[in-house]
Amino acid sequence: MDVYEALERWRGLAPEAGSGSAGAPRYVLLEGFHALKHALRFGAVVPVALCADRAAALELAAELAPDLEGVLAGLLVEVDAETLRGLVARPHPTGVAALAERPAPVAVEAALRGARRTPVVVLDQPRHLGNAGAVVRLAAGFGASGVVTTGPLDPWHPTVVRGGAGLHFATAVAPLEVPELPDGPLFALDPEGADIRGLTLPDDALLAFGSERHGLTTELRARADHLVALPMRPQVSSYNLATSVGMTLFHWASASGAAPA
Repeated sequence: MDVYEALERWRGLAPEAGSGSAGAPRYVLLEGFHALKHALRFGAVVPVALCADRAAALELAAELAPDLEGVLAGLLVEVDAETLRGLVARPHPTGVAALAERPAPVAVEAALRGARRTPVVVLDQPRHLGNAGAVVRLAAGFGASGVVTTGPLDPWHPTVVRGGAGLHFATAVAPLEVPELPDGPLFALDPEGADIRGLTLPDDALLAFGSERHGLTTELRARADHLVALPMRPQVSSYNLATSVGMTLFHWASASGAAPA
């Protein structure tokens, strides 16, 4: 693909890569080499990828993703830096940007509602886009079956995808409301819950986390089968959301044969 074809394709698809959840955009923006690398490794369809310095991007591929060298060599199209800045609001320091096709809703539903061997992370009314992206990255690393959010935050917002480093394609990510949550025992993190160190979290659990400011909503709390607390020093009010998710997934993984080695 030459530069003209690549830019025409980008401009034709980019209007579909919006940030609102209502329109369920078909394409999402991948910002940076690492996001593109992760998306490709987990099967993303990437119709166009641009870079400001092709030689530098391929050097990164040789160093960090030799499994993708051939794919990236055939995919990356070099454009000048000014052109890239006109297409991407905040160009990544690696000078790489791509558009990827969002997974089909039916595939996401199947991953969340089929027989599961690893938990689903539920973010109850999250507020911070970057934290949501960090949670997706954690969930992918632990092999969680999915990340779902309740409330207005779109888990496929470009800032969330940026924070997830392209790993939305390694797990099932979807917005759902509490009545729509997948089946499975729901363990909700709450300061009034039982100490997590005395519990074994089942592989098909839903692990629910409230927002840092407001905690769990009344609706989610009523749906919970178990309230669980992380150990915390007195007078410390809370952990960062992504930290809480990481601690809980590590506790699950330490006792599960389904966790990644």
